[in-house]
Amino acid sequence: MRIVFHGGNAASFSDGFTEFLGADAAIAILPDELTSESDRAAYAAADVIVGVTFNSQMPKPEGLRLFHVPGAGFDAVQLDELPVTATVCNCFGHEQAIAEYVMTALLMRQIPIAEADRDLRQGRWTYWAGATERVHGEVAGTIVGLLGYGHIGRAIATRAKAFEMGVIVANRSAVPTSDLVDQAYSLAELPAFFSAADAYVVSLPLTPETTGLVGREAFAAMRPDAVIINVGRGPTVDEEALFDALEQRRIGGAIIDTWYRYPSGESQVTPPGRLPFERLQNVVMTPHMSGWTNGTIRRRQMVIAENVRRRMAGLDCINVIRAAYP
Repeated sequence: MRIVFHGGNAASFSDGFTEFLGADAAIAILPDELTSESDRAAYAAADVIVGVTFNSQMPKPEGLRLFHVPGAGFDAVQLDELPVTATVCNCFGHEQAIAEYVMTALLMRQIPIAEADRDLRQGRWTYWAGATERVHGEVAGTIVGLLGYGHIGRAIATRAKAFEMGVIVANRSAVPTSDLVDQAYSLAELPAFFSAADAYVVSLPLTPETTGLVGREAFAAMRPDAVIINVGRGPTVDEEALFDALEQRRIGGAIIDTWYRYPSGESQVTPPGRLPFERLQNVVMTPHMSGWTNGTIRRRQMVIAENVRRRMAGLDCINVIRAAYP
């Protein structure tokens, strides 16, 4: 069995992979750019490819049995270009990490530990208990709005409820109210949704329908102190509308982890958007890190290994994007 991990992202899942697989396999780790003849030949001969991209310019692995995306998003995979022999799967396992990131971001806005520490080191008792002018906030009793209620949304709702928060949801498919969801909206009811919460978490995938879904109307409907957190895909939130809402302080702030521009090639120095978000004081910027933990890697390795075993045994895979054609 010949397994190729293609590109830097996929290579992150190769270390120790055979321990999860529990079977002999020839493992090849190939670079993002398949320029050498040996790399192209190894790619074309693969039974299994773990990678984040596929297009018509790449060597065609005619005998491919499984193409596995080591994450949730597969917008860079041209499904029609893959051999019909290949089952295409993705994996999640990042919802725990992203939910922890979101809760950290929400808590940091209410509980200024870093500022209190900095001030006390200089002898200033900024948040000392005992006077109303020195109080800080809490997340209990606030409302979080979840735009998207898949793996990530459900994980956030579970943790938000543990902190005694209210949870509202807007989703393409209907979501019933439950112990986790206090109120649900359809995407046709977004104006009402965007006026009803203190914080909003966007975890939508990027599709033609979701591109720019959070735009000027959404920000106009939000409360003046509302905060938006994007952990889905950058362009689901309109870049210019977001920048203007922050610059003009129409909303309280933003925590942005998914962006509009990413590094390419060897350079890791790339502004994350066309607009100068780094100049704004009411935005926290992180480099698409929310789901990238050792736990995420381990959980995804387990899913990829399980699907390799299933595919080679002729069994149905899990998280199937496209089944192999008979």
